Amino acid sequence: MSKPWILGLTGGIGSGKSAAAKHFIDLGVHTVDADHAARWVVEPGRPALARIAEHFGEEVLQADGQLDRAALRTRVFQNAEERRWLEALLHPLIGQEIHDYLARAESPYAILVSPLLIESGQRRLTQRILVVDTPEELQVQRTMLRDQTSAEQVNAILQVQANREERLRHADDVLVNDRDLAWLQAEVERLHQFYLTLRGGQP
Repeated sequence: MSKPWILGLTGGIGSGKSAAAKHFIDLGVHTVDADHAARWVVEPGRPALARIAEHFGEEVLQADGQLDRAALRTRVFQNAEERRWLEALLHPLIGQEIHDYLARAESPYAILVSPLLIESGQRRLTQRILVVDTPEELQVQRTMLRDQTSAEQVNAILQVQANREERLRHADDVLVNDRDLAWLQAEVERLHQFYLTLRGGQP
């Protein structure tokens, strides 16, 4: 059996990439989420957590030994040097975690879901990129509804993520998600059938 090729799935906040990813999983596609990998590498007992506690001190740990994300975020957001230190520690570990998980795939192709696929350089792990794209005002509405948050907060997150043009410039395929869930799922099924015909992510 040939080695599965890797599809990168990305999209801005509120674009519906998680709903698209879930439907690919329902269709039997092996999927890894970069956000989950980022959480796994800092779990208690993993070397990264010990390094973080050693560097930042015990105050970035909760009483149960878990990472206190809010405390760590406060520390690194205020200090670009600390943020770079943390990224230098975590990015290779997250990359390795993703690589190991994708290597276990048994479906004809596997998917790496990452909101920061373009910005983080994770796109280098993929052979093809699918962008779930949504008009910005719809992204803001959906995210406000989902996270019970303000337009200002959503816009702040949008500023950090790659801009829409940048994402679309790297896309091999674009799924415009401006209708309902049934339509999104039908589009995922159409793409899935197409992806099954590809070798190494190319027609």
